[in-house]
Amino acid sequence: MDWSPILISIRTACVSILLTFFLGLFAAWWVAQMRSNKWKMIMDGLFTLPLVLPPTVLGFFLLYIFGVQRPVGKFLLDFFSVKVVFSWSATVIAAVTASFPLMYRSARGALEQVEDTYLQAARTLGYSEWKVFWRIWMPLALPGVASGAVLAFARGLGEFGATAMIAGNIAGKTRTLPLKIYSEVAAGNMSGAYTYVIIVVVISFVAILAMNYFTLRGQRYAKRGGRT
Repeated sequence: MDWSPILISIRTACVSILLTFFLGLFAAWWVAQMRSNKWKMIMDGLFTLPLVLPPTVLGFFLLYIFGVQRPVGKFLLDFFSVKVVFSWSATVIAAVTASFPLMYRSARGALEQVEDTYLQAARTLGYSEWKVFWRIWMPLALPGVASGAVLAFARGLGEFGATAMIAGNIAGKTRTLPLKIYSEVAAGNMSGAYTYVIIVVVISFVAILAMNYFTLRGQRYAKRGGRT
């Protein structure tokens, strides 16, 4: 069995979730802090858009941005000698873009469920906004945020369409598990495809169990009134 698709997928998912976690968390905090409902709706729509777009359309936009003849791709190539398209970094970019909405929406929902009285009480005690977020807001919202991170990890692991568009299907380089399954089926090797399908199903099921665990823990935490 070829282990490279598994290693590439795990490596991509691990790196992408680090980026997605902090980007999604920051975006959720930023939108939750907005006072204008109009701007909140607009920004929420923009951040959620990758969730409803077809993966190939998402990949098209990424290819349009990072193509070697496009401003961003040309800038990276000319000044840093970095070619994003058809490289491993392209798989990370595709995974981050596809999984970001899941992290963002889960984190925002968790943050907005925290009672404002806790936050105001911390502010009256002289806590800075940075301290309020990490010492009060984040611990209370952690189960929901963790569930979002698990979903984002699984989504990044299973990304196919956008990855195929911007990273290609290069064996040993950008061929992730979904692309490997596609390649095996296209080649008529169904037995090989079954093996990789089982691996994806097992990883996805474990991710669902982890998400349910964090959700249940959050519900118990809420029933105790936020007390450990």
